[in-house]
Amino acid sequence: MREYIGRAVRRLTGTRQATIDTIEPGSIMVAPRRPIDRFDVGAITEVLDLATKIGAVLLDSGTGAIDTSSQIRFVASIYGVEDVDVDVTYNTIVVVARRGATLPPITTMQTVHYRSLDFTRLAAVDRLVRRIRDSAITPSTAHRIVDQIIAAKHPYPYWVSTFAWGLMASGISVLLGGDVVVAVLAWLTTVVTVTFNRRLNRIGTPIFFQQVAGGFIAVVPAALVYELGEKTGLQSLSITPSQVIAAGIVVLLSGLSLVGSVQDAITGAPITGVARFFELLLMTGGIIAGVGIGLRLMSSVGIYLPTITSSTEFAPVDVPIRVASGAIAAFAFALASYAERRALPIAFLGGLIGAGVAAAASFLPVGDVIAAGLAATCVGLVGGLLARRALVPPLVVAIAGITPLLPGLAVYRALYGVLNDQTLTGLTWMAAALGVGCALAAGVTLGEFVARTLRRPRLPVAPDWARRRREARAARRRW
Repeated sequence: MREYIGRAVRRLTGTRQATIDTIEPGSIMVAPRRPIDRFDVGAITEVLDLATKIGAVLLDSGTGAIDTSSQIRFVASIYGVEDVDVDVTYNTIVVVARRGATLPPITTMQTVHYRSLDFTRLAAVDRLVRRIRDSAITPSTAHRIVDQIIAAKHPYPYWVSTFAWGLMASGISVLLGGDVVVAVLAWLTTVVTVTFNRRLNRIGTPIFFQQVAGGFIAVVPAALVYELGEKTGLQSLSITPSQVIAAGIVVLLSGLSLVGSVQDAITGAPITGVARFFELLLMTGGIIAGVGIGLRLMSSVGIYLPTITSSTEFAPVDVPIRVASGAIAAFAFALASYAERRALPIAFLGGLIGAGVAAAASFLPVGDVIAAGLAATCVGLVGGLLARRALVPPLVVAIAGITPLLPGLAVYRALYGVLNDQTLTGLTWMAAALGVGCALAAGVTLGEFVARTLRRPRLPVAPDWARRRREARAARRRW
């Protein structure tokens, strides 16, 4: 039995390393290229510009500021530019190469613009860094590759992403206790929201107002179907609107940089962390405003939503279906974010782990915040190991795994309480939502740190080309 368990653990951890695992102090092998002459301004600028472009894609995809700066230094050191200072802020990357006391430093800067989530782009840059490390391709070739990555279209059509967002909302609604009707309504509502917001984005509408529109759309269909069921008495239309609305809120929250903001604050980049967290609060405020407008509009026409009774607690008989729905939601989020095919089953397992641990913790008197932290830690640990096994960026699994656990229902409860003269209850639920969100981000950061520590690399063996070069030199000396 011990042998089988050990074999399973070895298969889980594997022998492969994530790119970020190879960027540890003392583990970077000697640059395979001759160090660039400090008087060669053009060559140094070319390397710095390449490293900055790679860092911009990483930061834009949600990678933490510390990991981004580490990979920028790594790329520069591979090409022989080692005395480098990197400053990564919320949307700006500044890289400075020092050339001694008598020569002025060379500086490059890159502004990071917001783009939609595309995990394929993140994985492609991860492979490029591996190629730079292993093959020592020329900077010009690397420049051409990274430009192609940035300019490439999404790997899936828009309708696939839209369908996946709807599937994610359906999974969230079932996770919250909904039935088939609720799942279908959540799917339709989310498809309309994503389609409408995509059109708003094309005309340059600020994302805050896109969140307002999304929150508003999340309320109206659920309220209308609920009112229709009350008037007609149809049992099939007797739904719980909070489950549909909470699923829509989770979809709107899923694209925000919750993990990156807390990770930056924990790992030593507080300025970037505060900026990301403020953006998160602002976008959440847009969702709350949209939901509030929808609720007020419905009440003005005589449609009053019921008191919230839905709960995320798991009954023993409901555990399998809810855990499966959490895994499906994580899978759908990865697909909607254009993750590669190899990452989709890993994201499914990450969601399965997160929902399973949350289900188990619901039977213990630990509270929602601790339960969320435990689930996220397991997602960061086991998901990180699985991601390294499949050579998938661990960030993909981390974000997808905790997305089904985002506190959409707590946000709706908070707003419902405030709008119905239950201010204390509303503020309590808002604090609970904030605590769960921070616990999710901190837990997945801790789990990823442990996974990286378990996979801490040894000093790499010299590649074949370096061994052959040494043998050829030794042969020449003998002759």
